[in-house]
Parts: sequence; structure tokens; C-alpha cells
Amino acid sequence: MRSALQKHEADSGGVATATTAISRDARGALSSDVGSCGRSPIVDFFASVWERQPKMDYDVHVIKEGYSLMSNDGRTMVANGTSTLVRGTGFNVIVDTLSAWDKDFLIESLSKLGVSCDEVNYVVCTHGHSDHIGNLNLFQRATHIIGTSVSNGDVYQLDTFDKDEPYRIATDVQIIPTPGHTLSDVSVIVKTAKLGTVAITGDLFEKAEDIDDPRIWREVAGSEDPKQQVKSRQMILHIADFVVPGHGPMFKVTDAMREKHLELLDCTVVDGLE
Repeated sequence: MRSALQKHEADSGGVATATTAISRDARGALSSDVGSCGRSPIVDFFASVWERQPKMDYDVHVIKEGYSLMSNDGRTMVANGTSTLVRGTGFNVIVDTLSAWDKDFLIESLSKLGVSCDEVNYVVCTHGHSDHIGNLNLFQRATHIIGTSVSNGDVYQLDTFDKDEPYRIATDVQIIPTPGHTLSDVSVIVKTAKLGTVAITGDLFEKAEDIDDPRIWREVAGSEDPKQQVKSRQMILHIADFVVPGHGPMFKVTDAMREKHLELLDCTVVDGLE
């Protein structure tokens, strides 16, 4: 099969013609140790790649803003994920498809944006939890990317980006592995003219508040690999202008947030994560 790093569509149709989107040295930095809590080489790499203007304009529409509320007794949670539509010239990408109970809402919301289910080219589920993978059967003409698994019909790609390689949908739309919340988590990175770089992260970030209170993502949302999640979060904060989290409104990344996260990356904190 063709590598996921090979071209998927033509620039004029919204799909990239570039080859490898990230060098092997930079890819290795994704899994490198946080070390002294400074900037990772992957941050510098993305800064150089994404500082240019996008070749095409992309629109990022939050279809449904996610939420999560813990019960008073701490035994249950009321929650649903965020769903986002990325629109480019000639293609549509939906990121996270809510729960099975959101079928009518999802169809109606896409219709209001002038998009039918058959006009969605890619479905990306940032991870495999039920509030992010409902309604996949609505998008039978799309390529489905569930975590790091890529399929279309009964054809599965075996050489995808689960080894720290990005899946490039378009010149300025990439999917990168951001493990932590689950081991196969991915984030969609979109370079836009209006908002700059937007990272649609699923539950890598529960909500903006989890930057000040890491218990939200570590203990409330849960994390399969907290140390790796710290690294993934650090990378996203340094390359993104805006983050669309899994269970809260889109937020602008500020220097104060980046500095706060670096404080949390104090080696004693990182080494204490289990």
C-alpha cells in the first residue's frame, strides 16, 4: 500500500502534494524525554514549518462544544465530546462524531453548514471512546481515521503514522500522534489564514482549565500514559495558536499558558507521574 506520507490529493483539490511532512530527527523528538523541561526539538521544527502563510484557506467550525461534569458523589460523569468540521476547497473533514445518541443533531448541524454526510471526505476520531466515535456509519464515502488506524471500506492501511509520522490530508492539514489520554490518540493540525494554527486535540486537553489544574486531565478524564501526555501537551501548546479540546470551548493559547505548562514540567512533577 502507499505510505500515509505520500500525496493523498492534489493541492487544487485540497490535498497535499508534499512528501514527508516531518524529518526523522524531528519525529524522534516526539518520544524523547522531557529532560530539563525546555523546548523540544519538535517544537522548533513545527515553528519553522508553520510560520509561513497557508497555501489555501481552511475554515474550522465547532459543530458541538463538548462538556464534562462530575456528579457530587464522584461516581458518574455527564459528558459529551466536541465535534468539529474542517472545510477546504473541495474537501471536508469531520473530527470526532459525538455519541450514538447525537445522530439527528449531527446531520442537522452539517446541513446548516451546507454539507451532507456524503460530502465528508475524511472522518477523524481522535481516540476510540464512545463519545468520539458515534455515527461513523453516516459517512460511508469517507476515509475513516480512528486514532492511528486508517481504513476505507474493507481496505486498511498498514503503514500509517503510528510510529510518530503524520498523516497529511492537505498541504496545511495534518494528523499527528499525540498519545497520552489513550496510547493511540491523534490530533488534527490546521494552518488557517484567520486563526493561525488550530490544533483539534480531542481529550489530550479536556478543557482550558486543565492547564492550571492538571488533575482534570490526569484523574477526572483519565490518562493511560501521563508522562507521554505531558510531552504531547507541551508540543501542542508550542505549535498552536488555538486549541479545540475534547470537552470544552476552543481557547486561544497564550504565553502565560505555555509558561504555566513549563512550570508543571518541573522534572520532579514529571518524574512523579504514574
